[in-house]
Amino acid sequence: MKQTPEQLALAHAYSTCLGHAEALREALVDLHQRDLQEIEWNKLAKEDRRLLDQFAYRYTRLQDDMGARLMPAILRALEEDIAAMSAVDRLNRLEQLGWLPSAAQWSELRRIRNTFAHDYPETPAERHAQWQLAMAAAEQVLTLLDGFTARMHTKLPG
Repeated sequence: MKQTPEQLALAHAYSTCLGHAEALREALVDLHQRDLQEIEWNKLAKEDRRLLDQFAYRYTRLQDDMGARLMPAILRALEEDIAAMSAVDRLNRLEQLGWLPSAAQWSELRRIRNTFAHDYPETPAERHAQWQLAMAAAEQVLTLLDGFTARMHTKLPG
């Protein structure tokens, strides 16, 4: 059976998100094993900087691609007319359809991501706290992607 353009777009967006998710999961495992302490934020080793960069890149890319590509693709695959919908309306619709546990939760995760990506705390304690918050948010984003995966396998054709 030939896939529709909506199904192809969904498959591509989903595949992209899975690639980011896999690398993000690996970075989170390594970060938890490394367990950087506040004092270490004064002078990071080269490998720690690389690990933090990997986490930051994959976390921001996954959340960006989920919001900008995967969620709209899911709605289109469900034959929803999203042309006139704002991002907030799309989140609310996904919540109404049971795909997203909470539009407000996604918005909060997005706020955390934006703070993480654009604020540069001065003290080691502030940097450490920001990374801890970002790591917890990244784990929630991964959980949401897992929920999308389960629903895609049961609710979407193809």
